[in-house]
Amino acid sequence: MNAKFAICLLIAIIGLPVNAQLRVSGQPVGNSVNLGKCSILVDSLDHHLIATAAGMFADDFHRVTGKTIPVAGSLSKNPLVIIGTPQSRYIKDLAARKMIDISEISNSPERYIITTLQSPFKGCDEAVVVAGSDYRGAAYGILSISERMGVSPWYWWADVPVKSLDNVYVSGKETSKSPSIRYRGIFLNDEDWGLTPWAGKTFEPEEGNIGPRTYAKICELILRLKGNMLAPAMHACSTPFYCNPENKVVADSFGIMITTSHCEPLLFNNASKSEWDSAVDGEWNYKTNRNTIYGKLDRRVKEAAQYDNIYTLAMRGLHDEGMRGDMTTAEKVEMLEQAITDQREILSRYIDGDIDSIPQIFVPYKEAQELYESGLKVPDNVTLVWPDDNYGYIKMLSNPADRLRKGRAGVYYHVSYLGAPHDYLWLNTTAPMLMYEELKKAYDTDADRYWLLNVGDIKPMELAVQTFFDMAWDFDRFNYENINRRQSAFLGSIFGDEYTPDFQEILDQYYRLAWSRKPEFMGWEREWDSPEYTGLKDPEYSFDNYNEAVTRLKEYGDIADRCRELYDKLPAEYKASFFELLGYPVMASSQMNRKFLMSKLNHKMTEAKEYGKANWAALQSQQAYDSINALSHKYNTQLDGKWNGMMALPIGWVALYQKMPEVKFHDGYSPETVDLSIDKSKEIPVGYAVIPVDSYKSSNCGPGHTIRILEGIGYDWKSLQLGEPLQPLSSIDDDSCLRVDYQLPVIDSDSITVTLYTLPRFPLYKGAESKFAMVVDGNEPVIFDDILKEWSLDWKDQVLQNGKANKASFRIASPRKPATLSILAQDPGLIIQRIIIDYGGLKESYIGPRPQD
Repeated sequence: MNAKFAICLLIAIIGLPVNAQLRVSGQPVGNSVNLGKCSILVDSLDHHLIATAAGMFADDFHRVTGKTIPVAGSLSKNPLVIIGTPQSRYIKDLAARKMIDISEISNSPERYIITTLQSPFKGCDEAVVVAGSDYRGAAYGILSISERMGVSPWYWWADVPVKSLDNVYVSGKETSKSPSIRYRGIFLNDEDWGLTPWAGKTFEPEEGNIGPRTYAKICELILRLKGNMLAPAMHACSTPFYCNPENKVVADSFGIMITTSHCEPLLFNNASKSEWDSAVDGEWNYKTNRNTIYGKLDRRVKEAAQYDNIYTLAMRGLHDEGMRGDMTTAEKVEMLEQAITDQREILSRYIDGDIDSIPQIFVPYKEAQELYESGLKVPDNVTLVWPDDNYGYIKMLSNPADRLRKGRAGVYYHVSYLGAPHDYLWLNTTAPMLMYEELKKAYDTDADRYWLLNVGDIKPMELAVQTFFDMAWDFDRFNYENINRRQSAFLGSIFGDEYTPDFQEILDQYYRLAWSRKPEFMGWEREWDSPEYTGLKDPEYSFDNYNEAVTRLKEYGDIADRCRELYDKLPAEYKASFFELLGYPVMASSQMNRKFLMSKLNHKMTEAKEYGKANWAALQSQQAYDSINALSHKYNTQLDGKWNGMMALPIGWVALYQKMPEVKFHDGYSPETVDLSIDKSKEIPVGYAVIPVDSYKSSNCGPGHTIRILEGIGYDWKSLQLGEPLQPLSSIDDDSCLRVDYQLPVIDSDSITVTLYTLPRFPLYKGAESKFAMVVDGNEPVIFDDILKEWSLDWKDQVLQNGKANKASFRIASPRKPATLSILAQDPGLIIQRIIIDYGGLKESYIGPRPQD
């Protein structure tokens, strides 16, 4: 066994149970069981997922060792790997003879015990037993052994090489915890430009679309990641899930429940003409066409009822449109309540048991939130699934009354989105710290029933998907101190621990640079907006002030170079996986920024009549455009074209950022290189100061409050969190208010303007507030009540730059003497990412100067 794998195999990887004493190794230890001598034993009368998981494990063992491990339905004299639920006659027998104790897991869903036994049955000397509290628990248990012996859940979807061993030995015992989140899954969405063309042309050409083979691979991935539900692709370009009868059988074979998006009531996809044809079926309007819609929903539930599903109760418009019909808000509430009553009637007709035992969700998405806030009555056992604003900021969570609901709550979260103000379908740039901070708010308000992640095409969102499932499985294993290191540790477990520091530095820069502007947003346009915001525009990063643009170019170039260096170092079999998981996102992001920043430089040099320099900048922009195409070509053609089509089509829909921006070439002028070195003199503070957020001189942090520095979020990748959202409220007028105090620089000016960059945030729930204040000695506090409203111009600005510039001006009573800036939080949860003090010298830029090193 090679040394690198020995290290990776024996370290405690985040994602394994805290009480893990199980050892899976290439070398025997003590009474370890040699899997190479075993047969797999399952009860043929146990749930069908047990046989599926046993087959997956047998395949995994062959991948690792090249050896075959047979799957049997009866006892043999070979050592055994016994897999089953409490309904398995073998598990029952072992429990009855007190060879194993399953009482700890028997009343908890999706748990497992793994243990080794000596002489479990007559004639059988030893066994590895994987007992699940139910069929998914047993599957998770045996597949956790697969992962530890070297088969990543991403062995197929991210081409992670399988580790090779001569033999595999198992010893010890492990008992898993209950999953933190009951239902955990992904939503395939906006698949028009990746998943659908790839499936239809490359992977499943016999279907010409996403079909059962593709869904089998997706469901296998979800199961290996310890998930349990899937919201299928539902755009008009895709074959609706239920239009192919095999799809639901495939999902069920992997034990994966089907759920649907906020606009698909009772598993019905009205975005597809094959499901709802307005020319035949009429208008999708429950007020005027109730019988037709009711009939469609009735038939869908009748068709699907024999399988495990989670049913969305809804009546929005077609696809992602608002509710149809000219009605007042009160009339819409009444109609939606009737639709929910009708849908529950349908469920009761086809599914045995009490209606309250059937998993049901209601998603107050877009206009449905307004109806909920206007008094919509949702049955108590239905889970309220709170959506984010499509950009990673959760809009609303359960109030104290909602937290008493039997159905509890859940979350619908995005790491990919098509919509205003701009899509981000191309790359994963959602910072792990942001995901954790927002999901922690949800978890702390009892949103632990249902978590759904909008993942677009799955690729290249792999790191976000892994992080999401890790948190959903065991949220308590994560905290503000370790979440930002999770992805580098994950990459290190694949490519080698020795590279983990490199991965951390690259990821920190990658996410930080995308924080102020995602690569998709670099064209500075807005989709579905008024004319002045449409069309490509120059980025606002400044070439003149604070080295803002040139530093961005350099930092992106540096991490792209480091990725190329790592790629060259890795063994050949690891290169494709590295390129998919890290190399392509980093290098393509770098080139997208270079394309637009060099286009801006071309315009700047043209205006200055520096035509040779303008031509050089234009060539740089064109080369960046060509480089993106070359990187995408490599993505599509490596591994004999396995992913051909995933990155081949133009990215986006209405947006133009994937195109070459307009540049001006000047005939008769040879390209002249522009000096883009960093001029440190541009960063010397003159007439302004940048105060590091962690440099506060004093604070007031009373009982029940925390003040914390968050690393891995914000413009400078270090932000200050004043309290957590569920901590007690303060009063700005009270001396005990949650507060931090900063020493201001001694200046000659008698006035200053403070710009406090904060993270976007919505009030915790309707009726709550987001108040904070700034005050300088001798001045009245300036109070900010940031009631963020989705679709407002202010909201658009904030989500495009992941921040809000809160400005306040103050008199300085005694110039040339020390003064103090205090920031007070009435509502805990304020996150401060940058503080700039302007006393007459601040110049134009995008997000202002950085703190001095």
